[in-house]
Amino acid sequence: MPAAFDYLSNIDPSIILQPRYAISKNFVGEVIDGYLRQTVIITKSAGYALANVQADLKKLGYSLVVYDAYRPQKAVNHFMRWSEQPEDYKTKAEFYPYLDKSRIIPDGYVATKSGHSRGSTIDLTIIALG
Repeated sequence: MPAAFDYLSNIDPSIILQPRYAISKNFVGEVIDGYLRQTVIITKSAGYALANVQADLKKLGYSLVVYDAYRPQKAVNHFMRWSEQPEDYKTKAEFYPYLDKSRIIPDGYVATKSGHSRGSTIDLTIIALG
């Protein structure tokens, strides 16, 4: 791993991780190319920024949940192949019920060259604790 990157769990183990691309519970419905383990890799600068946000959120009874950060290009390529299979709607009801699959790329939900590949773009949400 390049020196500027680390596992988010090493930076702040209190951030809840739910990486979905190493398992089939994602919008494609299968393990995505390039995801070998359920981990989140991130640039250290972005990871420390998230740790600061997490510290503030925890004081208010909330937590970050991170789904994805660094994304290898082979994963983006996998998404592109999936988008070209118009008959594959097995995950539509759960992951994109109000969106026509043919609009996913043109409308920018998935990019052919992802900012995630630089390591500082993050898919996340905030949840209430306890």
